[in-house]
Amino acid sequence: QVQLVESGGGLVQPGGSLRLSCAASRSIFSFYRVGWYRQALGKEREMVALLYNGGGITYADSVKGRFTISRDAAKKTVYLQMNSLEPEDTAVYFCYGLLSDSVYWGQGTQVTVSS
Repeated sequence: QVQLVESGGGLVQPGGSLRLSCAASRSIFSFYRVGWYRQALGKEREMVALLYNGGGITYADSVKGRFTISRDAAKKTVYLQMNSLEPEDTAVYFCYGLLSDSVYWGQGTQVTVSS
């Protein structure tokens, strides 16, 4: 059974930083792609950042230059470093993984950017 467990969310002031972690129950390289989505209240879930097995990376335009996705294969963990946070970044952030033809989601972690 594949599990993805997020951590690292919380309350931060505008301009601040947070790092989210997603611990997988199996090797990160077994996934075709892993990454992060977010869903703000009343809005649809949207892609934030994706990391492909071959090393390619995709970011949403709204986070380019502020967020960085990375992985630690030994720890089977994917990270999302979020800098220069804005109130518009407030959402539940979900870890995502595509393995063969199956999509897996974490339970989500709340990020709130507010003064």
